[in-house]
Amino acid sequence: MHNKKEENPFYPMMKRISFFRIVIYCALCIMHYAFASCEDDDSFSSSSSLRLTFKADTLQMDTVFSRSASSTYGFWVYNNNSEGLRLSSVRLAKGNQTGFRVNVDGSYLDNSNGSQVNNLEIRRKDSILVFVEITPADAHQLEPRIVEDDLVFTLESGTIQKVNLRAWAWDAERLDNLTLQHDTVITSERPIIVFGRLTIPQDVTLTLTHTTLFFHDQAGIDVKGTLITDSCLLRGDRLDDMFSYLPYDRVSGQWSGVHFFETSTRNILTDTEIRNTGDDAILCDSAVFDGDVLRLDMLRCIVHNGEGAGVACRNANIRLHECQITNMGGDCVAIEGGKAEIHRCTIAQFYPYDADRGAALLFTNTLPLQSLFCDSTIITGYADDVVMGIQTDTAQVLEYRFMHTLLRTPKVETADSVRFSNIIWESPKDSIQGTRHFRLIDEDNLIYDFHLDSLSTAQGLGCY
Repeated sequence: MHNKKEENPFYPMMKRISFFRIVIYCALCIMHYAFASCEDDDSFSSSSSLRLTFKADTLQMDTVFSRSASSTYGFWVYNNNSEGLRLSSVRLAKGNQTGFRVNVDGSYLDNSNGSQVNNLEIRRKDSILVFVEITPADAHQLEPRIVEDDLVFTLESGTIQKVNLRAWAWDAERLDNLTLQHDTVITSERPIIVFGRLTIPQDVTLTLTHTTLFFHDQAGIDVKGTLITDSCLLRGDRLDDMFSYLPYDRVSGQWSGVHFFETSTRNILTDTEIRNTGDDAILCDSAVFDGDVLRLDMLRCIVHNGEGAGVACRNANIRLHECQITNMGGDCVAIEGGKAEIHRCTIAQFYPYDADRGAALLFTNTLPLQSLFCDSTIITGYADDVVMGIQTDTAQVLEYRFMHTLLRTPKVETADSVRFSNIIWESPKDSIQGTRHFRLIDEDNLIYDFHLDSLSTAQGLGCY
């Protein structure tokens, strides 16, 4: 049997020509539809009945500090009509007077051109993207104020449409990489934004009273002298939302915390809250131990929601009284040698972002542990055991004692049991345990209230 295809010497060429014809035909079809589409898209109307579509007539931005740039916000402008529309101009009604910066479809509203762009096109059933930022000026006011402008779209037909741009602006003081030269008292009714490092040199005292410090990304306080605070809040400077239900103020990793260097001593923090840190919220470097002088004395303070440790001290003499130290990626309290007194504190480890979170309380004798004394305190968390005593130096006794305290850790029944008295040993089998001790632990929205629930077995203990 003979194959006629093989007998024809031109068959391979004919096969290639046929394939080529198919390719050409497909290309012509694609070009035809593309040109047809372009012809349709290039059909523009100047009818006054055709309008643009916006999801909302107002772009509401979050609060932003004066002289600081906001986050970038965006919205789409739709042409849902069957014909294209030309825009004679897109402009800010108040020009460059309000601090808004706008980019329309890749074109910046340049101040040199009257804060506007001209001759834009939106094809039928198409859209363009608008980005908006603001850096508001200082208005010399104590309270936040509304700053607004209109983004005005003028169509070729003469039709005018507007989107209102609105933000809250808050006047603030600004500290950039400030190193103090002498004893300083800072108290302010206006918020203070810290950029870079706020440094307290040796033999210099900074007193913060009745004020709030907002720390920019990676900013923090380096204490080589002495820090005294009273009725203060230290937090990140993001005032906007990560999601509609989640403000950045509930998100850890916003700034780098307070670092007490080895030369720092006699630090007193009273009624002060430190939250949202990325590194250790409070870190005391190792120094020559002095049993008569407190390096860190904290009274009625809150340390909450950080990526590192809450309070981490090395060979220091510290006292924590009626403090809440909660939800840290590292250990909530880490005592490496030295001396620590913990009275009526709530130490709870419910850090939500990482299952590999640290302990609620960690203490070791890597450096000589002179003593750890803890009374009338709540120490709990997610894990079955959140109290970690680690004896790294077996030649030295691990000196510690717990009294009148709730501990989420297996009951100690060894010779070390003499170090525990009047203890509530919390077990995963208890009906009231962990999060159920507290008034509100909202793990979805990251809202926490560590006041005791009426059913808690820890009544009379903790900082509240």
